[in-house]
Amino acid sequence: MAEKKVKPIVLKDNDTGEEYTLEFNRDSVRFAESRGFVIEDVEKYPMTLVYDFFYYAFRMHHRNMSKGQTDKIIDDCWGGIGGIPEGVLTRLAELWAATFNPLADEKANPRMSVEL
Repeated sequence: MAEKKVKPIVLKDNDTGEEYTLEFNRDSVRFAESRGFVIEDVEKYPMTLVYDFFYYAFRMHHRNMSKGQTDKIIDDCWGGIGGIPEGVLTRLAELWAATFNPLADEKANPRMSVEL
C-alpha cells in the first residue's frame, strides 16, 4: 500500500492576506541538519528548537524569510511557543519524516537496482 502524502501547513495572515506554506524537502532538511538541527532534540530544548524547526519549515517555499521573521510569527500571532495551535508541531514532524520516503521525491527515477 502506497504511503499517503502529508499535507503541508498553510498559514494565512488575516490582516494582509499573505500565505505561507510550511513543508520540507530533502534540501530544506539538509540545510537544517548542516546547522546542527536534530529533530529528536526538539522536546529536550523546546524554547530554542521549536523556533528553529518552524524557521526550517519555511525554507522550502520561502527561502527569503529570515529567522527573525519566522520567530515574530510565533511570538506575535501565538504569543510564543505555548500558543502554537495543537497539531502544528506534530504535522511539522510528519512533514520532516516524509522527506525520507523515496516515494515523496517526485524526481526519483529508480534506474538503478541494488542486489545484496
